[in-house]
Amino acid sequence: MKMTLSASAVVLLSVLAVSGAGAQTGSDRTVTEAQYEQWKTELTNWGRWGADDEIGALNLITAAKRLEAVSLVEEGYTVSLAGDADTVEAVDNPYPYEHEMVGISSDRISVRYHGISHTHLDALAHINDDGVFYNGYAPDADAVIANGHPKNSIHNLKNGIVTRGVLIDIPRLRGVPYLEPGTPIYVEDLEAWEEQAGVKVSSGDALFIRTGVWARRAAEGPWLRGRRPGGRSAGLHPSVIPWLKERDIALMGSDHPTYVAPSELPGAVHDFALLYLGIHMFDNCDLEALGEAAAERNRWEFLLMAAPLPIRGGTGSPLNPIAVF
Repeated sequence: MKMTLSASAVVLLSVLAVSGAGAQTGSDRTVTEAQYEQWKTELTNWGRWGADDEIGALNLITAAKRLEAVSLVEEGYTVSLAGDADTVEAVDNPYPYEHEMVGISSDRISVRYHGISHTHLDALAHINDDGVFYNGYAPDADAVIANGHPKNSIHNLKNGIVTRGVLIDIPRLRGVPYLEPGTPIYVEDLEAWEEQAGVKVSSGDALFIRTGVWARRAAEGPWLRGRRPGGRSAGLHPSVIPWLKERDIALMGSDHPTYVAPSELPGAVHDFALLYLGIHMFDNCDLEALGEAAAERNRWEFLLMAAPLPIRGGTGSPLNPIAVF
């Protein structure tokens, strides 16, 4: 995988690509496999923070950014962005939480957390392309299975996350309670929300995209989502990828793993963000309470705090992100 473009060339190509994505309409929004492959070299963050970098876009969260985020707090009002631990098997929860009481004052919890069911944070050791992870890390598979990842693991986030969070609420933009499965979200939708809400996504932010998964599930019941055959999910269209690079976000999350399905490029936004942009991903957040709290205040930015379990070698972690207004 050759990464030889100069920094200025990468910036120029990124800006041109974003301009094109924002202007696309109809069938012109289609991202071909060839274009996607080209973006892997044009838009990559590999090497941006050095050959030994293991945290990717989290480098954008500076001390000044944290202080800016803390200054957003006016009331001290907190909102969880996590769904409750779901112990009921369903078409969209094939691996439910296991919760067992082992005594009157003790219990055991077990979960296979990756997928479309449980709120979790993906590490940069989660997605690979032919065995190669973010920043060119290419571990021995047998060694990883035996001992976990020596690089890019969730343990790098042991000190927690503190930054500015921004919510983009596409159902509210469109005046509906939730998006129907398979609905794509384009750059013009994101920028229309910014204009309506009076907020702009900026470097070092944690960006959350609400599609209304959990509102629809409450109204209509579980349905097949994600990459499994027949799965249908509202989410970001692949054409938003250059916009994400141009805005330099540090983290991204949604009430689903951040991609539209079905798609000509399954999982494109989620996988590209992790592997090439180095963006840790919050998957399956419950953004319903956050949306209500933000709407009541007409404030779509907040202090975000989150801390994954410090698992050495881990590919991610369940967690409970907190927004503070």
